[in-house]
Formats: sequence, structure tokens, C-alpha cells
Amino acid sequence: MRTLLVDHHADLTRAVRVALGDSGFAVDVVGTLEQASSAFCCASYEILLLELVLPDGDGLDWLRQLRSEGHSVPAVVMSNIDHLEQRIAVFNGGADDFLVKPVFTDELIARMRAVLRRSTQMTDPIIVFGNLHFDPIGRQVSVAGHPLMAARRELCILEHLLNRAGRIVPRAHLEDHLYSFNDEVSANALEVGIYRLRGHLNRSGATPRIKTVRGIGYILECPTSVTSA
Repeated sequence: MRTLLVDHHADLTRAVRVALGDSGFAVDVVGTLEQASSAFCCASYEILLLELVLPDGDGLDWLRQLRSEGHSVPAVVMSNIDHLEQRIAVFNGGADDFLVKPVFTDELIARMRAVLRRSTQMTDPIIVFGNLHFDPIGRQVSVAGHPLMAARRELCILEHLLNRAGRIVPRAHLEDHLYSFNDEVSANALEVGIYRLRGHLNRSGATPRIKTVRGIGYILECPTSVTSA
């Protein structure tokens, strides 16, 4: 999940970025509203984490502007001020959730996933395709009831392919949502991830298969009859 974190407190952003990265989020960190606006012009985000007090303005005013421009990205606001009037103003300004600082990363991640579930109207978060079950909240995969172990990046690839199962997922879409601006990514990083994920699926006896659509991207298919590799 591509995430934009707007906060100028280095200690907090460092801890949050590491924790979210370990949980499957690709995080871009900016410290001003000007940088946040530039990031929105360059990338597509699934969720926004926003501090209210920033060096160049009010985060809530910026969020209101985003909403007025039609941006519906889920937003979690963070602040060390906790007055009832402020909380009401935050929600009225377009926020989906509000956390009081100091932020505990486990709670933040749980809140983020809850917001994402609501935004996609997910009643059952478990994704089922063929004999493969994927839990995006717990980041767990099973094939015919048996756990499948894969690296964090491979699980992120699988999640995006499952969300569009049976449809082509452009290479650019995967790269845009898997990697943040600060990630050091080799030219063939996506191909390596796809190759390793295919290996996990084949060895586990998973019925879904990843097909390369040359020059475009990838598609996750589930043939009616599959011979395990």
C-alpha cells in the first residue's frame, strides 16, 4: 500500500516508516505541505497520514483543499492536541480517523487497516482465489489450508494481483504502489519479485498462476485444470 506520511518530526517519521515497511506499506515521508502537494502530483496513494501543525501551514486546511479538489484518499490525522472541538473539526474537515500523539505504531497500523477496510467496503478481508487464501490484515497466505511463506515485497505483489485477479495489472501500477521514493530499486526488481512469487505458488500447489503480458504487465489467472510445476 503506497502511503504518504506528512510530518516534520524526524524521530516519529523514522519509527513509523520502519514499522509500516515491515507491515507491507511503501511509505513516502515529507515534512511540509508544499512537499506533500508535490508528492500527490507525482504518485498515487492509498492512504494519507497527516500531522496538523506543519512548518508551512495547517494540515487540516490542506486536507480540506484536497477534499474540495475531489481527492478521496483515506486520511488518518495525528496531533498532540486532543480537544473535543478539534476532533470534531478534524472529522468535518475530511479525516477518516484521528490519533493523539504520541503514536504507537501497532495501533496506527491497526487503525490504518480499519480505515482501508471501510474505504473499500470490505466486510470479509480474506481474499480467496482458487485454493489460495490471503489475509491482507495479518499478511498471511495459505494454499489449501497450508501456510505459504513469502517475503514482504512478494506478498505486496500478490496482494495487488489478487485485487485485480483475472485482469491485467500494468507494470507501472505495480512499481508505483510497491516502492516509495526513497527505496533503492534495481531495474529488474519487479521481475525478481514475480519470479520468486511464482516459485512459491508452484511449489505450494497453488492453482492461481501469474502470466506475463509482454510489454504491459501481469495477470493472475486460475485455470480450471492446473498441473503443479
